Amino acid sequence: MNHGWKTLLICWLLGLSSPALAHKPSDSYLTISVDGNDLRGRWDVALRDLDTPLVLDTDGNGKLTWGELKPRQADIIRYVFTHISLSSAGQTCPLQPKDMLIDHHTDGAYAVLLFNARCAVQPAKLEIDYRLFADIDTLHKGLINVINDGAMATAILGLDHPQEVLDLRGKPLHSVFTDFMLDGMWHIWRGFDHALFLIALLLPASWVARGHGWEAVDSPRPVVLELLRIVTAFTAAHAITLTLATFHLVSLPAALVEIGIAVTILLAAVNNIYPVVQRRLWLVAFAFGLIHGFGFANVLIDMALPPLHLAVALAGFNLGVEAGQLGIVILLLPVLYMYRQQRWFKRVALYGGSGAISIFAVMWIMERSAMLTG
Repeated sequence: MNHGWKTLLICWLLGLSSPALAHKPSDSYLTISVDGNDLRGRWDVALRDLDTPLVLDTDGNGKLTWGELKPRQADIIRYVFTHISLSSAGQTCPLQPKDMLIDHHTDGAYAVLLFNARCAVQPAKLEIDYRLFADIDTLHKGLINVINDGAMATAILGLDHPQEVLDLRGKPLHSVFTDFMLDGMWHIWRGFDHALFLIALLLPASWVARGHGWEAVDSPRPVVLELLRIVTAFTAAHAITLTLATFHLVSLPAALVEIGIAVTILLAAVNNIYPVVQRRLWLVAFAFGLIHGFGFANVLIDMALPPLHLAVALAGFNLGVEAGQLGIVILLLPVLYMYRQQRWFKRVALYGGSGAISIFAVMWIMERSAMLTG
């Protein structure tokens, strides 16, 4: 492999750990209640996301106050509601913004935008066109929940899928499962801190610790066995805390979870450079996976689905997360095994990659700690 490919590998690792994506992936939460021709809506949008296009933090101190938000209320409402439209049977249901409140979700403060809409006829299906942040954040998602006389329909919209027609008789549970499975897959790829942790665990898979260094394995069998142990342990652990947190049986402050996730990434990466833990890495994967499960849970907690829909969404989301992890394994592991004997590759992939991951983990710890104390 030539120098160009080495550089490409380094850039790939650095690209995955972009500090701009150090937080929970951008999501908004839109709930619409249908009453005959009338629609009542509540739209929760993260203030940190609105700050990017509208520059709400006028003094630049990293904290948004009501004094900064109140004069910009009209700007916030105008910006948000120009990026969505509702219609039924081809006729627009005009939106009438009512008020803006502030609420705190698991990951920070949100603008709560209340609105009404009225359709020309009682809708049997509701057409939603969602474009919020499409011009500045290609990974943003809107989690939609429409309630009509006890029936519920959900959708997950974004730049890749901005429109959907929801049947107000309710959405089949298998469709809810599919929607959240796809979102779980995207969550792994959008939430790069989870992906980086898994990569940090996988990087030494083709080597075995000897003293304070690593030596290439002789056959694929120990690689596969170690991989199965690590991935199974990580999967089981985050599935446990994801389930407990989603059903509100256990909760931790989101800010502490975010810091904890960054710390697990740092420890895993540093152990690759200086292998203190040389055996039973699956135990490390399990322990740290418990923390990551709380991070995954934020998506489902904030959507406030009824128990049955929540259980189906949880199952789909969890399966999607596993599929996203499997994609990382399939992409990374063959390359690690194929070039494990090359000294330059160990320096670039194992030590260089772990070094890059640890640098960004430190940056995330500092950034997230500053937000906690601020």
